[in-house]
Amino acid sequence: MTTADPTALPAAPSALTERPARTLSGRLGVGSIVFMVIAAAAPLTVVGGGFPVGALLGDGIGAPTMFLIGGVILLFFAVGLSTMSNYVPRPGAFFTYVGYGLGRPLGLAAAWLAILTYTTVQIAVYGYVGAVISGFVGSLGGPTLPWWLYSLAVVAIVGFLGYRHIELSGKVLGVFLVCEIGVVLVLAGAVVATGGAEGLSAAPFLPSNVLSGAPALALMFALAGFIGFESTAIYRDEAKDPQKTIPRATYVALIVIAVFYTFASWALVMGIGPSHLMGELAKDPSAFIGTVTTQYLGAAGGWIVNILMITSMFACVLSFHNVITRYQHSMSNAAVLPGALGKVHATHRSPHTSSMVQTVTAAVLTVAFALFQLDPVLQVFTWFSGISTFAIVVLMGLTCLAVISYFAVKKIRAGVWKTWIAPVIGFLGLAAVAVIIAQNFPLLIGDADAKGNPVFGTLTIAFLAVMAAFPVFGVVQALVMRAKRPGAYENVIDTISTIEE
Repeated sequence: MTTADPTALPAAPSALTERPARTLSGRLGVGSIVFMVIAAAAPLTVVGGGFPVGALLGDGIGAPTMFLIGGVILLFFAVGLSTMSNYVPRPGAFFTYVGYGLGRPLGLAAAWLAILTYTTVQIAVYGYVGAVISGFVGSLGGPTLPWWLYSLAVVAIVGFLGYRHIELSGKVLGVFLVCEIGVVLVLAGAVVATGGAEGLSAAPFLPSNVLSGAPALALMFALAGFIGFESTAIYRDEAKDPQKTIPRATYVALIVIAVFYTFASWALVMGIGPSHLMGELAKDPSAFIGTVTTQYLGAAGGWIVNILMITSMFACVLSFHNVITRYQHSMSNAAVLPGALGKVHATHRSPHTSSMVQTVTAAVLTVAFALFQLDPVLQVFTWFSGISTFAIVVLMGLTCLAVISYFAVKKIRAGVWKTWIAPVIGFLGLAAVAVIIAQNFPLLIGDADAKGNPVFGTLTIAFLAVMAAFPVFGVVQALVMRAKRPGAYENVIDTISTIEE
């Protein structure tokens, strides 16, 4: 374990110590943090929702390998992230590290891009969970209500939990996470014990299958399943021993997610049989895991999986709600967002005002999608999960560059592997993925020619323009601050990371 360089950070402004009402605290251990970030990744949602779509649109039976490839790329990224967390011992993750390594303008660009990332992935899942609940209630003979009513109900419950202390959310997420991982492991065990539909094989890992179809789309959906693991640094000030807890939680979360996704998706392919996979997915990808579960665990198993799919998505939006509110809270304390968002509840010690704002934001967006009559899965979920994946890959790439730059400029010797080799490999991998996503982004929103090739039409250009607007706004905001409020500008990154939870 490396030790922090006392000369690496500027002293925090003394005024910050005089504002205890804006400071958050806690005693989260590795387990609690891992629970929250893995819950944000929503394992059952990825295995039961993201994987079927990725396989259908991507490389079919080769899709499980994409989780391994994604995990390896992100492991190189995690090396630099964990090293940086010890030499820049402040929470804040992307914007803090990018700010220290690449300068304040890019730091604020990263902050705004992070807001876009977590907001879009959250609203994507709100759409999906509303559709799933609506269909499930209908299948039980309940009233047929529009998806957005259920989505708004979930928004309200998440808002209530987000308003209270973070440890309550951690307990709720832990229970849901154990249940959803448990049922998938039971299903996978049943498949392995019975030998699957066509026998157990390594077909999903053969190069001919991995490279078939559209592997780029499969990789994109696979990486979407990892969103959230990097948020371990957000909880630094609430960790029992940040120097040890944060790096350990980062590695544990990433490895557990990658192994679980790969094994579970492989088991599903074996369960239905490689030769029958695409035909079954073409019927209804959202019902795929239910079909396999019913086949191996009976009707009761299928019913349990449907229930846990809902709780998995609920855990996902709750986790991202907590992350977003903390980004807003910290940006407020740096005078980047309105000051009210930086308040901390006297009893719950939560950024309650920021939580309420995020709840209202999610509700307004849900109502807007309903008014525009967007399909909650094929449009809301697909479009906005695509945006969040693209944005998170760009953020991770910037973070790799920030790690390289920071240690080179500061001349800190923390090991060539940690500060140069791993971050460079991570950056190259992420850059390649970003290019792949950009080239295939039109396919997510249906912009394609008669042959199915991506076309950069009006809708695609509009989405990409909105994505670009967020980091551009961050750069402009930083430059305006430098010109009009030089004192605030000099302290902006340090202030964000010092006061944040």
